[in-house]
Amino acid sequence: MKAVEIKNRFLDFFEKKGHKIVSSASLIPENDPTVLFTTAGMHPLVPYLMGEVHPAGKRIANCQKCIRTGDIDEVGDETHLTFFEMLGNWSFGDYFKEDAIKWSYELLTTSLDDGGFGFKIEDLYFTVFEGDEDAPRDEIAKKLWMDCGVAENHIFYKDKSHNWWGPAGLTGPCGPDTEMFIDTGSDKCSDSCEPGCHCPKYVEIWNDVFMQYNKTPEGKFIPLEQTNVDTGAGLDRLTAIIQGYRSPYLTELFWPVWEHLAKLADLKVEIGVLPPVSARIVLDHMRAVVFMIADGIAPSNLDQGYILRRLMRRSVRHAMNLNINENFLKEIAEIFIEMYKEQYPEIKRNHTKIISEVVTEEQKFKKTLQSGTKEFEKLIGNLKKHNQERIPGRKLFNLYDTFGFPPELTEELAQKEGLEVDWDGYHKAFEKHQEVSRKGSEKKFAGGLADHTEEITKLHTATHLLHQALKDVLGDHVAQRGSNITAERLRFDFSHPEKMTKEEITKVEEIVNENINKGLPISFTEMTVEEAKAQGAIGLFEGKYGELVKVYRIGDFSCEICGGPHEGSLKDLGTFKIKKEQSSSAGIRRIKAVLKAE
Repeated sequence: MKAVEIKNRFLDFFEKKGHKIVSSASLIPENDPTVLFTTAGMHPLVPYLMGEVHPAGKRIANCQKCIRTGDIDEVGDETHLTFFEMLGNWSFGDYFKEDAIKWSYELLTTSLDDGGFGFKIEDLYFTVFEGDEDAPRDEIAKKLWMDCGVAENHIFYKDKSHNWWGPAGLTGPCGPDTEMFIDTGSDKCSDSCEPGCHCPKYVEIWNDVFMQYNKTPEGKFIPLEQTNVDTGAGLDRLTAIIQGYRSPYLTELFWPVWEHLAKLADLKVEIGVLPPVSARIVLDHMRAVVFMIADGIAPSNLDQGYILRRLMRRSVRHAMNLNINENFLKEIAEIFIEMYKEQYPEIKRNHTKIISEVVTEEQKFKKTLQSGTKEFEKLIGNLKKHNQERIPGRKLFNLYDTFGFPPELTEELAQKEGLEVDWDGYHKAFEKHQEVSRKGSEKKFAGGLADHTEEITKLHTATHLLHQALKDVLGDHVAQRGSNITAERLRFDFSHPEKMTKEEITKVEEIVNENINKGLPISFTEMTVEEAKAQGAIGLFEGKYGELVKVYRIGDFSCEICGGPHEGSLKDLGTFKIKKEQSSSAGIRRIKAVLKAE
């Protein structure tokens, strides 16, 4: 069974259980400054977990695109992925533990011929929350699994580090979860090995999160008025397990690309044999790159753009380990585009842009490597002049930070010169750099969409005015490419080819403040995407036909699809002021603005 069939089987199952199927949200979180990317299915749905009414109703199911960057350096093993698709079914104040667990068990154990995934009950294991001072032991979840027919010795209690999810930000909805594992047949790593262990014996395939609490800024867990269900099953991992492989890299999600990469590297391909580590890194990173660019991210030295650039440059570096020295990113991107373009229309729509970005970035990095090599040669000359046999860590980091020269490459070249590198010093320099960056951003990231503070709500409302004002002043080509809001300011990224003039900035401010002074009313209507498009609403429509969305109107000035928090009117917003207009990346401008109280 192929991945696309597994995806459709999951969604079809829950559609029959009364769920509406909705499209994936963007990889760029909407107004959540706590994360750079959508890292889980719950991120785009926080408002509905907190009580807002979802246009599709109380039961939905989806396949959400996700990016996780906390373990990029771990990518290359058998399981870690930067980009992945997360299957999920959701209840917003509707069904709870009993139905969630019953349906999970039903889908997992129903035979392949009857529309399920065909797992044998004796191969399945489960964990539930063991309880602590914040929440009680989840005896209910254990009993429900046993009612399904699960043996008691296949159920294990685990603490918060294993069986608790959320909140998405610093505060917000959260609760205990129950996780489902498959016994792979591998040997136990020790006598204490059990589900939740990091060895290959037990592999998690699904979890059901029971959103019962709201975490307050004081760290307290208050019962939610509306209990919710949030589930997640990684499509890549599920595909590998159902197909009988130990790694997603052995499935059709990567194999066609690996076959092409192997030709470029003159390597042998054997069914069931994992590609080498560097090849896995290229495969993972380039798939993520295709999806990131398709969602409007461009290479830069900041935020999402920095991660995108890092992924492409690591791909080039690891291709060199495979003896691929010619430009190749375009060819790899083309294969991934062909694989996913029908499932994700944004990839098909941005085909040209994706190829343009990877070609340009690969060329830039090759030049960077040339300049970095010159700096390396200067460094080597100075070290030998002073009879030093080790490259200092700060010099190693400087080559990386200033010239983009990979430290692994520095070490490789140093070894050829008979020199060592000071990795401890490098890590200390890197940690110091991170510390400075973190201090600079702590205030910036102190909040999230889940907080729904008054300041964030006002600034979010102001982004609607800003978006329309930019269109009025600069032209209809302007489209939102990202948004980040804290209690102090808003940041808005938009498509525009050149720096705004002072006159244009002033004009935008005047338009926004003119509408604020009018005290225009704010209202929303639920309608289909087709209706929203017909009414001229701002938003991305491809891939969402037939779905209900919320369309917010600000008087007769702004009409936009949105799911975020809004003021009831503009009368209390204050004065809008643009503090900075700058480049975010090629073709993308960034505005930072504030609201000043009257």
